[in-house]
Amino acid sequence: MTCKLRSLYLCVEDMSRAINFYEALLEQQATLRDPVYSVFDIGGFRLGLFAYKTQGEFHAYGSNCLPSIEFETLAQLERKLSGKKMVFPLRQIGPMWVSECEDSEGNHIELTAPFE
Repeated sequence: MTCKLRSLYLCVEDMSRAINFYEALLEQQATLRDPVYSVFDIGGFRLGLFAYKTQGEFHAYGSNCLPSIEFETLAQLERKLSGKKMVFPLRQIGPMWVSECEDSEGNHIELTAPFE
């Protein structure tokens, strides 16, 4: 059996606010803007934003599934962490710099960079 992971989505309460957060973080525009489901294409991987309340769904925020976004350098990573609510402070783990912050909607996201 062969399977591929091509996408994941994050639940959001305010689509405009979430799009603004991820456009600034990723330094790119959303590929698809929609009031219910918006998408960012990150090197062929689809990061979706889902406005769950518009569909009458319940969502409990947590930290059990974290999208991990890697930046090229520690300097880029530190710039991206500036002003964010930190959940896990920046530290070296193996060959990577690793941190965890909260996005505009309360989701935890991991931001990393290679150890130089």
